[in-house]
Amino acid sequence: MTAHDTHHAPGAHEGHGHDAGHGSLKDYVIGFVLAVILTAIPFWLVMGHVLPTPQMTAVAVMGLAVIQVLVHMVYFLHMNSRSEGGWTLLALMFTLILVVITLSGSLWVMHNLNTHMMPLDAHDMKQMP
Repeated sequence: MTAHDTHHAPGAHEGHGHDAGHGSLKDYVIGFVLAVILTAIPFWLVMGHVLPTPQMTAVAVMGLAVIQVLVHMVYFLHMNSRSEGGWTLLALMFTLILVVITLSGSLWVMHNLNTHMMPLDAHDMKQMP
């Protein structure tokens, strides 16, 4: 048996089913271009102070981050409904739920820290022991 035969032997791609999605060069280029654009836009939003408030900028950056995660999952990890009998789509949905929980929890924690740990004004400082 030659190395070529071993490479194409049944079971040679264990854990890598035949219906697994493989990207083409076109898919990788599209993913790369989208990833660069989705990185440049938040950089431009923050450095150029494009949006009127920092809160709007933060929301826009987080929205673009979510889109970038989806681009990576589709174009680089090949997660779609056709590959692996739909299991990758289930993994995609699980990932989306985790991303939503993480982002909303981070915003909630930052809001609470900002609300409860703001510096006191001069009047309140005089009341402190």
